[in-house]
Amino acid sequence: MDKAMPIGVSDFAEIVSKNYYFIDKTQFIEQLRQNRVKVTLITRPRRFGKTLNLSMLNYFFNIENAEENRKLFSGLYVEHTECMLEQGTRPVIFLTLKDVKEISWERTQRKIASNLARLYNNFAFLLQSDKLTALHRSEFLSIYEKKMSDTDMEEALANLCEMLFLYYGKKPIVLIDEYDTPIISAWHNRFYDECIRFMRNFFSSALKDNEYLDFAVLTGITRVSKESIFSGLNNLDVCGVTSDSYAACFGFTPQEAKTLMQDCGYAVKLSELQQWYDGYKFGNAELYNPWSVINFVRNKCEFRPYWINVSENAILRDIFATIDERRYKELESLLKGGSVEATLNENIIYSDLGSNRDALFMMLLHTGYLKAVNIREIRPRVNLVTLKIPNQEIQQAYEQEILRYTVPKQGETLLWHMLEAMINGNGTEFEKILSQVLLDTVSYHDTAEPESFYHGLLLGFSVLMSGLYHIKSNRESGYGRFDIALFPRNNANAGVILELKAAKSDEEMAELAQTAVRQIKEKGYSTELERQGVTQIWKYGISFHGKKVHIERE
Repeated sequence: MDKAMPIGVSDFAEIVSKNYYFIDKTQFIEQLRQNRVKVTLITRPRRFGKTLNLSMLNYFFNIENAEENRKLFSGLYVEHTECMLEQGTRPVIFLTLKDVKEISWERTQRKIASNLARLYNNFAFLLQSDKLTALHRSEFLSIYEKKMSDTDMEEALANLCEMLFLYYGKKPIVLIDEYDTPIISAWHNRFYDECIRFMRNFFSSALKDNEYLDFAVLTGITRVSKESIFSGLNNLDVCGVTSDSYAACFGFTPQEAKTLMQDCGYAVKLSELQQWYDGYKFGNAELYNPWSVINFVRNKCEFRPYWINVSENAILRDIFATIDERRYKELESLLKGGSVEATLNENIIYSDLGSNRDALFMMLLHTGYLKAVNIREIRPRVNLVTLKIPNQEIQQAYEQEILRYTVPKQGETLLWHMLEAMINGNGTEFEKILSQVLLDTVSYHDTAEPESFYHGLLLGFSVLMSGLYHIKSNRESGYGRFDIALFPRNNANAGVILELKAAKSDEEMAELAQTAVRQIKEKGYSTELERQGVTQIWKYGISFHGKKVHIERE
């Protein structure tokens, strides 16, 4: 097969006219028109074809270049449906916000203003029309020339809808790609409130009670909820990752992936492809990650984490920044192929991500780091969802992000050396490397609650040993509860017990570490390991003070 893989190409016309490999998703058009909803919001993870599908809608419905665009759909599914009667019949406003990822609200405003100016430039012919009033021209020029006020920006889409209706006599379609990218960036960069206030007015003016709007389709990763960004929008149809609507329109179905592999001569790799890039579930449809699949084919079947190398993993950092014993156990369960349960809520409340366990897991579901394998109703309109890691690629994303969070400056190799020293009983090297890690990664603000912070930090490190060890925390053994213990899966390996202490000064660190070692012995913390048949057990007393650590080993 001589077709190229469309890596980084999201323009529908370019893909179908320049010999790129294309999987026909034009059934999306038919489903959209059958539903006849005023405003549709479709949420999917990054790189699952959202931009391409909106580009396809633009070329299909756009009244400009209608005859030329019609040729793009020759031989595709939609050509043989009644939908072709609507081809080329509407003005289309297509706005993308996927690149609005700024570090401040001022920069975000400027970026949105530039995007709006480019959008208006596509309709510069309106300035010559006698169907527009002087007020319309003034409103147009304020955006076109980037002389807009905040109010001008907020009303930009609504005003453009009115002007296009006056010019064509037809209500326009509004397509907004990655509507929530500025909001996600605002959350991570701490200007969330300013962004939400603007976005609420921006979307409401265009989508709520707009008499000049035919219909609108928005895509994004999440549905922003509590902040009421879509308040009063009663005609909004939200199609999230658990909805059956348009389920197979984003991502590759198993049959589509199989056909692609056969067309490219790689059918023998299909089972491995499934382990790495399959496993997503939207509604009742099983899906492959399309970005990873086409990169895999392009790179001659080399298995790599293609998606996570282009996707932002900030949400995973939220886990490791607030890890506690419960989250650690859930994370360990996921990494070992297990599952967790959470209350299903399609609405994301950003302010709850740091404190609400269910909100965090819902974010991981929407962003593609978890999949829903089962949903059950526990009482009317309240559902529990069972979640798992989708595939090998996402498994690596968790492991890599643990390393990035814990040792961003020192690198992965050093951390592995530290863990190797720990399980081999080399307390001196263990202390030396842990000291380096603490010096480079820990802020004094992190140690406001020192005992729990250091406990969580070492639990996070220990996750990486879950292939060789069962990691247990705060478990009864002997006459008390140890802090952390590593139980070898193979008794030929040594067991490890870690007892942690937070010192109030540098001077008491050595004494506290020795006290911790005595505590391990006197309270019989090694009892459970000995019952398992482990003959070599390393007992570490570890004391911390700020960024400093002292380790004693029996």
